[in-house]
Amino acid sequence: MSYDHDIVIVGGGLNGPALGLALAQAGLSVAVIDAQPARARAEAAFDGRAYALAIASKRLLQAIGVWAAVEPEAQPMLKIKASDGHAGEGPARPVLTFDSAEIEEGPVGFMVEDRHLYAAFLAAMQATPGLSHIPATTVTHHEAGPAGTTVTLSDGRSLSARMIAACDGRGSPTAARAGIKRTGHAYHQTALVAAIAHERPHGGVAHQFFMPSGPLAILPLKGNRSSIVWSETDDNARAIAALDDAAFLEVLRPRFGDFLGQISLAGPRFSYPLTLTLADSYVAPRLALVGDAAHGVHPIAGQGLNLGLRDVAALAEVLVTARRRGEDIGAADVLERYQSWRRFDSTTLALGMDGVNALFSNDNAVLRTARDAGLGLVNRIAPLRRAFMRQAAGLSGQSAKLLTGQPL
Repeated sequence: MSYDHDIVIVGGGLNGPALGLALAQAGLSVAVIDAQPARARAEAAFDGRAYALAIASKRLLQAIGVWAAVEPEAQPMLKIKASDGHAGEGPARPVLTFDSAEIEEGPVGFMVEDRHLYAAFLAAMQATPGLSHIPATTVTHHEAGPAGTTVTLSDGRSLSARMIAACDGRGSPTAARAGIKRTGHAYHQTALVAAIAHERPHGGVAHQFFMPSGPLAILPLKGNRSSIVWSETDDNARAIAALDDAAFLEVLRPRFGDFLGQISLAGPRFSYPLTLTLADSYVAPRLALVGDAAHGVHPIAGQGLNLGLRDVAALAEVLVTARRRGEDIGAADVLERYQSWRRFDSTTLALGMDGVNALFSNDNAVLRTARDAGLGLVNRIAPLRRAFMRQAAGLSGQSAKLLTGQPL
């Protein structure tokens, strides 16, 4: 069988381009099918969307040649502070603080706007031999056979490949066509997302404020700006989202606090419902799921993109190694190596975030006492605190080469 490409990647968000670059740079032929018009997204004005990149994710971007373009626009996170409390009362004590000085790896992470990250990916894809980027196009059908797979595009074209990687998000249509079922539940919370300008500098400090109705993350951006991810009950969120900008800020202020001075909106507002969704399998014949297609998690720890990039690193290493051994990269035993590597880690972290949200998104006095004691214990025991930091930074467990900064 002849193939148009070794692998077709369905989804051009961030995980898809990252996987495409890693594979193409290692000598595989790749097509990235992107539903969005590429140039419009890369040149978009600031819209408030941003991502928290862990240290391991930054190293992957270095390994695939993207970080140099992103670094000037990246805001280092020097500290992370977590606290428990009520709106209008300020944070309760104790406060758990992760300080980058404790792990000697530089900042604990970096905040990068979507527009800058995607623009860097787009430029790298255009400059990489062996990678075809097909924007403003979707996959309408795919069919796996014993030796390869065919993919039908919305423009009528058909592509053949050895396998498909699905990077097409929660409720992945590719996974659904392959018959992969999903497990999960709704949190009955909605995330309100916006960028906030403030009078005082943030000092590179990220804040996670746990309130009874859900957590509020305040994440530093370049300049005197921060990105907020504010989780509220569905009913509260609907009412807040319907407010005009001035009324929205009035509701936000007692939750945000005055530690950064006066605040104002610095971009549009978004909202989306929060769910936990886990694919029952990460693989099917000639198919591997990556990122949200495999595991959609609560944003409570900002780990969604980082989990996806861990998938990218593992799948790329499995496929490149198999190719160099002369194996069929789409064979079931090859794809099972990827699933064995990633499924337990991703599921464990997803359920851990699920538990943290359940523990903190309530005002039960007994639970509140217990969780404050737990935060205080972690804060007081330096080795335990550093272990949590290394886990969040992606520096624990079995690391793929790309996550250590090594090219494949």
